[in-house]
Amino acid sequence: MNTKKQLRIISPNGHLGFAPTKEESFKLGAATKPDYYCCDSGSDDIGPAPLGADKSVGMYDWQVHDLELMLLAAREQGVPMIIGSSGDTGTNSRVDMYVQIIKDLAQKHQLPNFKLAYFYSEVDKELIRGKLQSGVEVEGLDGRSSLTLAELDKTDRIVAVAGIHPFIKALDMGADVIIGGRSSDAAIFAAPAIREGFPEHLSYYLGKVLECASFCAEPYAAKESVIGTITHNEVLVTAMHPDQRCTVASVAGHAMYERSNPFFEYFAGGMLDMTNCNYEQYDEKTCRITGPVFAPIEGKVKVKLEGAGKVGEKYIGIAGIRDPYTIKHIDKVIEWSKNQVAEMAAGKEYFVDYKIFGKNGVMGELEPIKDIGSHELCVVVEGVAETKELAEQVTLMATRQIFYARLPEVKGTAGTASFVVDEMLRCTPAFEWTMNHVIPVDDPLELFDVHMIEVAQS
Repeated sequence: MNTKKQLRIISPNGHLGFAPTKEESFKLGAATKPDYYCCDSGSDDIGPAPLGADKSVGMYDWQVHDLELMLLAAREQGVPMIIGSSGDTGTNSRVDMYVQIIKDLAQKHQLPNFKLAYFYSEVDKELIRGKLQSGVEVEGLDGRSSLTLAELDKTDRIVAVAGIHPFIKALDMGADVIIGGRSSDAAIFAAPAIREGFPEHLSYYLGKVLECASFCAEPYAAKESVIGTITHNEVLVTAMHPDQRCTVASVAGHAMYERSNPFFEYFAGGMLDMTNCNYEQYDEKTCRITGPVFAPIEGKVKVKLEGAGKVGEKYIGIAGIRDPYTIKHIDKVIEWSKNQVAEMAAGKEYFVDYKIFGKNGVMGELEPIKDIGSHELCVVVEGVAETKELAEQVTLMATRQIFYARLPEVKGTAGTASFVVDEMLRCTPAFEWTMNHVIPVDDPLELFDVHMIEVAQS
């Protein structure tokens, strides 16, 4: 029987390492002595390329900065620190990188010995293949059909999205610091609350409101800390930045964004129903929430799978345009460029895209672009092909042909494009999402390998 009346969790950053945590509000929060230091370090909002290429999108130094802030505060206070979706994607290499950072920081600051748990989330393609061949249906999400072997074959890397279970196991093992693979954002915060006996419906809501840190406060400010407090009857969320407040509008708005149905969110084993949530202004900086419902789903637990597959090599070119006549006829310029690329690369597979940025907005190819009222445009050209050579050729041809476009009424060289970047920018290869599915499992820990080590000074 849980006798603890409340639990307090600090969330310092909505995406650890994506941009550095702001230190002032973090230190204000740490001074209140929260029970846990928890942070989400990843997202599929960054697209499939980081997962497919197995790389981070956050700068290494920024990730070290954020981990150092949390580790020193948590170890000084003697309370757990929990990280999920390490290194943006939660792949095995990102988990290993974070584990090494923690070891290095412990050595740097000569911290007393502590227990570090970590778990992996990558899934072997052959395991999924075996499931499919044995008749297991891997259902698609967001309108996707069930997974096929052809889609699996196009996949380069897969991660399973952990729920609360590996975090709870690590805490049960005595972990002081947890470095997690790919994870449900909210589970990182819900896990310690559920483990300590607080109601599931409030624990999951606590996770939902804390996952993006200060995004649930106003005025808008990213990378600032907030503290969530859970009791057996309510959730309270408080802004730490001196000029921010968690209001009814800011908290309710955050809880309902980014989903097709803003009132429901699926977690492994159940659905959080926020239809009847009640929001009240508790004090100047704090919003109080009651009323969420967690409905368990009957049958096997289903774990989300994210998979990415390589499409091709990618280059980017940039053209700036100030000539009024060219701007007025930019649709014909793009058409000319596309036709020239098609002629050059006839019979070859490639992809080319044009993004047109103007002083008065951003336009894609299919949107009306006449009479835009701008004196300057920037065209970003993206070319993708199987080989680096063809991708560069396609991108370079598409970008230069903006300058060479043959427009009616132009006599001689009219200076159509004032600036063209001839040196193409080579990018991370292009990837696509190949898997956004759920797979049934007999054990919610089936796809997650939890390890424990002692971090000691040499």
